[in-house]
This record gives sequence, C-alpha cells and structure tokens, in this order.
Amino acid sequence: MRKLILQMQLSVDGFAAAADGSGSWMVWSYGDNWTWDPALQDYHTALIASADEILLSRKMAEEGFIGHWEKMAGQVNNPQAVFAGHIRDAGKVVFTHTLDQSNWPNTVLAKGDLTAEVKALKKKQGKNMIVFGGVSFVSALIAAGLIDEYHLIINPAAIGRGMPVFDKVQGVLGLSLVNTTAYPSGIVVLQYRYAG
Repeated sequence: MRKLILQMQLSVDGFAAAADGSGSWMVWSYGDNWTWDPALQDYHTALIASADEILLSRKMAEEGFIGHWEKMAGQVNNPQAVFAGHIRDAGKVVFTHTLDQSNWPNTVLAKGDLTAEVKALKKKQGKNMIVFGGVSFVSALIAAGLIDEYHLIINPAAIGRGMPVFDKVQGVLGLSLVNTTAYPSGIVVLQYRYAG
C-alpha cells in the first residue's frame, strides 16, 4: 500500500500561515526567487519525485497551485523547473463537494467521503502520494489519521497567531521521529512517521 506524505512549511510556533493567510514570514513563499539552501532545494525536489499523485483541496486548486507550477516547469533557467516538472507530470486529485468537472490538466475530482477516497487511492498501484495543503484540508487528513509521513519544514520565525494544522486532533497524535536536518538558512526539516 502506498503512503500519503504531507510536506508543509510551519512557523516555530506551529502555524502554517498567518491569521490573514499570508506566508511573508517564510524563508521562501513560492516566489520566483527560490531562497532555500541548495541542499534543501534538492531534498524538496527528491521528495516530490518519490510521488506520482498530488492531493489538493478545491480551494488550493482554484487559487492557482496547478497553473503556477505548470508555468514554473517551463522556465528552464529557473532552479525550480525540475521540481515544478514533477508537479506538472504527477496526477492531481482535487477534493471537492461543489465542482462537477475538473478544469485542470491531468486532474480528477474526488467528491466522496474523505477517508474512503484516500484509502482507495492508497490501494492503487504506483508511487507514494503527497499533499502540500491547504490548511483546512490538511487538518482534516491529519485528524482522520490518513497521513503516513510528515515532512515539516520549520521556518526560523514565531508569528504568535495564525492557522494551525493540528487543531482538529482528538487525543494524542503519536509520531515516530525518522530524521531531522538543519540548514544554514535556519530552517529545520522534521520527518515523522505516523505511529497510530
């Protein structure tokens, strides 16, 4: 059975975005200039290459995630192009209760129960799956115990208030530490495996 991997940037105090949804506190917030350390860029690219399907919320898809990375994949002189090419080529599954058809290439809609849909996707043949966000969608996946592996990119900033992703957890979410890597920019990547 293939795994569902979460990769998400967080502040030191555990927020995925500021209260207004912004990410200006992040070392890199998906702009044209990839300000991460080269080793962190390589890790990020290798992780997306290990998956062949990306799970997205309807909101994230409609906000332009798919189109943004398709555009980046075409910028051959941009160091993000290889990473972006993996996103472009991977199958995308957009979770929605409101859309009737997909408006994006290489994308299908999942309209049923979240847990049932994800469990069915895990049984398919192929590489692992990855989810990047958004916040409410990721929170629901975590609360349902559907994330198998967590790659938390901890930025060297505390923001005080914001949007958490672990706020729907009931009881204790047991995790086993797999790896910790610190980078010169101050970012630390914490890799955990779900122990539930």
